[in-house]
Amino acid sequence: MIGKLKGIIDSHGTDSVILDVGGVGYEVYCPVRVLQNLPGAGEAAVLSIETYVRENEIRLFGFSSDVEREWFRLLMTVQGVGAKVALAVLGVMTPGDLANAIALKDTAMIARAPGIGKKVAERICIELKAKAPAFADADPALIHLRADLADRRAPAPIADAVSALVNLGYAQIQAGAAVATAAREAGEGATTETLIRLGLKELSR
Repeated sequence: MIGKLKGIIDSHGTDSVILDVGGVGYEVYCPVRVLQNLPGAGEAAVLSIETYVRENEIRLFGFSSDVEREWFRLLMTVQGVGAKVALAVLGVMTPGDLANAIALKDTAMIARAPGIGKKVAERICIELKAKAPAFADADPALIHLRADLADRRAPAPIADAVSALVNLGYAQIQAGAAVATAAREAGEGATTETLIRLGLKELSR
């Protein structure tokens, strides 16, 4: 099985590249985000490879890192998630973003990927929650805050501040992270206005 390819970009396709390795052109399918970050034709590139073997076909999937490839493998273990869906998820989310979304049960974040519905996003969160800790870098305080917001246990100033930031167009995972940081900085008793101001300052960094 091929695990890594290092060569020269021959050409770009809509969902793949041809990577010339010693005169042999390998067609490698990649997430959109990976394709966008690859160099142009004639330049060197290195891709971590997942070799996908089926009865009637062999495909190569390329990723910018071994961690990203491992996430592809993890996603493929979820019921109803095939290679196309796994690539779509990794096309809009970095491994860190995906780990955080799963830890926080942020199905809306995952459902941003093309072709991902709410049920599939929920299944990804449920089935990968126990498998993903090694990749997760979510702030434990943020995880607790997310749970408190979901159960309506969060203090009113915090809940109102998160709601205000979401109304301004920020994703809930971003708003929650910013308010969690603001709450630690401001301490207990902080007003909604203070949390919003500090949250916006955090989001602008």
